[in-house]
Amino acid sequence: MNYDDFADLYDHQYDLYRDDLHFYGQLCERASGPVLEIGSGTGRVTAYLARRGVQVTGLEPSGGMIAYAQARAVRENLSLNIVQGDVKTFALDQNFTLCVAPFNALMHLYTPNEQLRALENIRSHLEPGGQFVFDLSVPRYGATNTVRHEGETFYANGSRTDVFLVQRHDEVKQGIVTEYSADTTAPDGTLKRRHYTLTQRYYHRYEVEWLLRCAGFESPRVAGSFQGGPLDSGSEVMVFQTRRKEGV
Repeated sequence: MNYDDFADLYDHQYDLYRDDLHFYGQLCERASGPVLEIGSGTGRVTAYLARRGVQVTGLEPSGGMIAYAQARAVRENLSLNIVQGDVKTFALDQNFTLCVAPFNALMHLYTPNEQLRALENIRSHLEPGGQFVFDLSVPRYGATNTVRHEGETFYANGSRTDVFLVQRHDEVKQGIVTEYSADTTAPDGTLKRRHYTLTQRYYHRYEVEWLLRCAGFESPRVAGSFQGGPLDSGSEVMVFQTRRKEGV
């Protein structure tokens, strides 16, 4: 998906998401060297880490998202190092102690080939024994082909924007397609609608464990929350912690 045209809406939708910040903040503060963040988006996590003194480099494919991240940096008087690139092919002249991929960043890899290429590339940018930590949503979705409003209403310059969505679930391909409509009502009553489509490939736990092993990582520790609880039927997130395996 190309986020360039919808970076502003994405920033509104997720700017206040805080569930993962303390977890990644503590993890990165304990790292003994530089940190790489995959899918840094509009800088929500990147800025949080930078404020805590973490030496972090963000990787983000969307120029529009990077522009919003840099605007955030100006507002917060921060200096953010964000590189535009694809997780499958990026090449940096630096290795990292820790790589993180927060908030479903890996769900934009749609085939096993893409997943392995990305994971192997991440591994190649880690120092020996370097950590790789990421989270993925547990695949649990609402009614498909049904228009929903999930409480996302934003106000700016006298206008009101309501976000509606319809989801379509492809169980064979493990895909979830979310079609968004952003309806903005101006003060004079004029309505403007924008559409965008988010396509994601979801994962199951043991699939991820095998992918990591195939890509040269150790068997991961898996939790069902950012607080470290077990992954069970009530979990909403899967948190994976692994390390670069040597001798492969």
